[in-house]
Amino acid sequence: MTGATVVLAINLIVVSLLSASFATIWLYDRKQTIARWMVGVYGLGAAYFLLEFAVARLGEPPLLLLLCFATLLGALTLFDVGVARKYAVPVPKRLLTAVFALSMIACWFVSDLPRSAFSRTMVYQMPFFMLQAIGAGVLWRARSRGRLDTALMGLLVLSALHFLSKPFLQPLLGGGTAQTYLHSNYAMISQAMGTVFSVASALLFLVILARDVIGDVRILSETDALSRLLNRGGFEDRAKALLRKADAGGRPMALVICDLDHFKDINDTFGHASGDRVIRAFAGFLRDTASAGHVAGRIGGEEFAILLPGANLVTARLFAEATRTAFCGLPVEGLPSHLRFTASFGVAERMPRETLSDLLSRADKALYEAKRGGRDCVRLASTPAGTRSSARSP
Repeated sequence: MTGATVVLAINLIVVSLLSASFATIWLYDRKQTIARWMVGVYGLGAAYFLLEFAVARLGEPPLLLLLCFATLLGALTLFDVGVARKYAVPVPKRLLTAVFALSMIACWFVSDLPRSAFSRTMVYQMPFFMLQAIGAGVLWRARSRGRLDTALMGLLVLSALHFLSKPFLQPLLGGGTAQTYLHSNYAMISQAMGTVFSVASALLFLVILARDVIGDVRILSETDALSRLLNRGGFEDRAKALLRKADAGGRPMALVICDLDHFKDINDTFGHASGDRVIRAFAGFLRDTASAGHVAGRIGGEEFAILLPGANLVTARLFAEATRTAFCGLPVEGLPSHLRFTASFGVAERMPRETLSDLLSRADKALYEAKRGGRDCVRLASTPAGTRSSARSP
């Protein structure tokens, strides 16, 4: 068995294992649709290597050569489609269709040329170069691209260049016929380079998928199932990170704590399912009202907190007043249309280097004052120095 044959066999085993690995991920998490596409990519890759063995044994029947070419072409096309769907980039359907169709026609026309002919090798390898370059272009257009994604883009560029280099390497390394191909240095180098790039891109994809799965698990662990806001742990983690940034940049920050009024009466009168509807309605209102930089969470049964980076006490009070006024006029689906629900608010501006615990404590005291003051109002927290400012809504 020649070195090239060994490498070809290794390629077959590797791509089969990779296809099985992506299938396992897809069965575990059906949201990872890219895994399903990769199953097809590496499944076609395994078929391609089997066809390479057949070509070496049977010579060069034109239809077999064309099928071998179409299999690898299809694998790389599916790869580009999967990458586009993964990164929410429009799939370049027309471009991919044109490359596939024209490449098949060109391959058929050059199939009578000697295998060692430069023009035939160039026609054979150029589509693979183009498809890998298209994949890199898709990644370049991705709106959200981290280090791993950038590394994958660079890897696709190198893979594209590897395909482009083959027409220049074959005359130097031999392998001009199907019978001599697997005994040539060109075949060994070509198959080895193919293994390196296919395995490297697959491993990168697996790492990227692992990153995404871990991110999803973290989001689920930090999210309150009923309100779909952050739970208390998630809120505190995000808030502490923002406090550290505020300390570094010297930015102001304010906290608003709110509590649904007479929530026990809602549960006792209409049932817990109706109480859940009120919580969902208020949480949805907070999601719609809060800006992208705000951090909102459900930190208790009917208690919510919103951290406002860059806001001072006046700005935070305006936010609380606007939220209070709008919510008390909001009907809740599934409850009598004439019913309206209210909430009380406590507002505190963060003092320099104040901890999250102390900030929560001051805002909570202001919330208590709002409850004691008649509910459906906003109260401002006292400062650590002892001065106090308060305002009741009209």
